[in-house]
Amino acid sequence: MLRIGLTGGVASGKTTVAKLFADAGVVVLDTDVIAREVVEPGEPALAALVEALGDEILGTDGRLDRALLRRRLFGDEALRRTVESILHPAILAELGRQSADAGGSYQLLVIPLLVESDLAGIVDRVLVVDCPVERQIERLMQRDGETREGAEAMLAAQVSRKIRLAAADDVIVNDGTIADLAARVAGLDCKYRDLAGKH
Repeated sequence: MLRIGLTGGVASGKTTVAKLFADAGVVVLDTDVIAREVVEPGEPALAALVEALGDEILGTDGRLDRALLRRRLFGDEALRRTVESILHPAILAELGRQSADAGGSYQLLVIPLLVESDLAGIVDRVLVVDCPVERQIERLMQRDGETREGAEAMLAAQVSRKIRLAAADDVIVNDGTIADLAARVAGLDCKYRDLAGKH
């Protein structure tokens, strides 16, 4: 199975690109979705988080209070590493299970932190969605209501564009219209189907 790892900076257009691939009939597996699934009530990863951090991370409904967890992790590197050591293996195991079950001519695995987490080894090719930094800032301000300072801080906290692009086998530059983006996705879809036939 040919597996393409899709990544990119915050507000670069990963979700839109993934949807365009899905619309073309490609199997798309998103680690952000899986990250929510593995912390559902009754899942071992949630129990491990509660054991490590206490049950105050749960809401009244017994579900993980994601906003509270984010606040606790902010600026606490040791705690962030503890949480990642619980969640990352659970997410990767579930990603592997879903990938094995899903089939398809090839698969697109959406892994926002693929480069930061050094996960390129689990995919055959790395596809980076890239766009000008100013466009990312505009999107964060419009989409998420961020201030310019907040948007710049979010970008500064991520791995640099240069490092991400250096890890790429393929790049989609998202600097035009949705039609431009769709054309770029269609070209890569043809390329990947061809590669999958030889894989």
